[in-house]
Amino acid sequence: MTTTALVVDDEVDLCRLMQITLTKMGIKSDVAYTLSQAKSYWQDNNYDFCLTDLKLPDGSGLELVKHISASSSKPIAVITAHGSMDLAIEALKLGAFDFVNKPLELPRLRQLVENALKVIQQDLTAKSTPQRSPEQQMLDERLIGDSAVMHPLKNTILKLARSQAPVFLSGASGTGKEVVARLIHDLSPRRDGSFVPVNCGAIPSELMESEFFGHKKGSFTGAVADKQGLFQQANGGTLFLDEVADLPLAMQVKLLRAIQEKTVRPIGDTKEVPVDIRILSATHKDLNQLVQTGLFRQDLYYRINVIELKLPTLNARRDDIPVLATHFLALIAEEWQLELKPLLTSEACLRLQQHNFAGNVRELRNVLERAVTLAETSTIDISHLGLSDLNDHQQAHMPQKINENNASEENIDKDYREPSSIKSVSTQQATANLHPYRTMTHHYAAMKQPSISGTISDSSSSPIGIEQQSVTAMAERAESVNKDTNSDKTDSVANIDSSIDGNIDILNSIAIKSSVSGQLPAQGLEHYLQEQERQLIITALKQTGWNKTQAAELLGTTFRSLRYRMTKLEIAEDQAE
Repeated sequence: MTTTALVVDDEVDLCRLMQITLTKMGIKSDVAYTLSQAKSYWQDNNYDFCLTDLKLPDGSGLELVKHISASSSKPIAVITAHGSMDLAIEALKLGAFDFVNKPLELPRLRQLVENALKVIQQDLTAKSTPQRSPEQQMLDERLIGDSAVMHPLKNTILKLARSQAPVFLSGASGTGKEVVARLIHDLSPRRDGSFVPVNCGAIPSELMESEFFGHKKGSFTGAVADKQGLFQQANGGTLFLDEVADLPLAMQVKLLRAIQEKTVRPIGDTKEVPVDIRILSATHKDLNQLVQTGLFRQDLYYRINVIELKLPTLNARRDDIPVLATHFLALIAEEWQLELKPLLTSEACLRLQQHNFAGNVRELRNVLERAVTLAETSTIDISHLGLSDLNDHQQAHMPQKINENNASEENIDKDYREPSSIKSVSTQQATANLHPYRTMTHHYAAMKQPSISGTISDSSSSPIGIEQQSVTAMAERAESVNKDTNSDKTDSVANIDSSIDGNIDILNSIAIKSSVSGQLPAQGLEHYLQEQERQLIITALKQTGWNKTQAAELLGTTFRSLRYRMTKLEIAEDQAE
């Protein structure tokens, strides 16, 4: 069956050019020169897609986008003049499929039309399939759970996959932003292209331009060969910018131009290279707040935040924890090549539902990995989970809290075209990995534990006892640093510096106390201090589920410094004391 299109523009020559291009692609097209004529044509004929200019003699193309999107799921793309990016962004929010800039570049036009044809083919396949479509099957397999947010979420994901609009994924660390981004890519017409994830916070600032845009041989010291940047690697596919809030301001300017113009210039090159990519971005930080404080450019924020998808915490969908746990245990059994699949007792399953998952789905996976390791049989009980005991107050209020959280998720904006707070969750990563939720750097708040005062009594009878209390107080001081910053500290040891170097100074003073009392470290001062520092780092890592970024925040140091110290002190991931 011949594909038909409606072309809407008041420039006769441009309409003829688009008609010739579409005809060469085997597409029959009609031309409308005004908004009223376009509405009449669309109502009287059965077109497969529409291509419209935004500035028409009798109105705006945005009205046509609203009109078509309200009554049809057929793709509509817009043509915008150079410098009218705000109108293009508004059109995408209203439901436009994609946009192309004037002056019209035929390769870019053909690429847009090819993507529209793929969407049309997906719709035809879905209608002709009596049962679930392949896209629906993929959603059910990779979005585990049946809580209140899951059904509208799946519909939203399908809508987002059809569009080429930039999507901004927000939510706490561990909720699975990369998993959702990969799912959007795999369901989109770009599925045959590359999905290129990049952690913006892990690239050194001096290498960012080279990593994103590439470079030519000899353009700077060390450039021994041409290098293709991430934008070029993702050409024809999707570029996922994780932790986009960590981009320095200088790089934000260059990224804005690349997204807006859809061209990049490698370092040392004299010409710009066109790229056809879709931008997905994510962060656990409040990007709007960063814009208000001047740490993130407002214009870039509006470019990447066309459609917002907010991912809920695991605590907000506790009903899905049993099925998620079963899914993860099956994955662990397969990856670890276990003879018997681990099973949770009903008590252990209930305890998981009562636990406060500060690390969300990633923490759930880590808890189950630890439980499988500690369990001597294939049956996992509460004792294997390693979770702290609930007090009577928590047990009394937990069922009510679960119901309140689930009820709060029922009020969901189902229209993806507005910047919404649609909820989502991650379940599974595409690549087989022993720790699939640790492939990217994330942050999450430390689990709240009962804390003690940082004050250490000088009445301890043993210098060793003073040292042990000091280390414990420092670890708990780091855990409660966000809560107790303004508290008055009367003891010198309680006023702990937030950096590891400051902690070493404290340990030095402790060692001096030991020497005064006649008990010197058996293996020397340097070895003693390294052991104390090692224990501090392991304590912080355990409290954050071995999330190095959050552990670095607790210790008041940088991620790189912590990683260097872990290597120096031979601290392996998930290492026991």
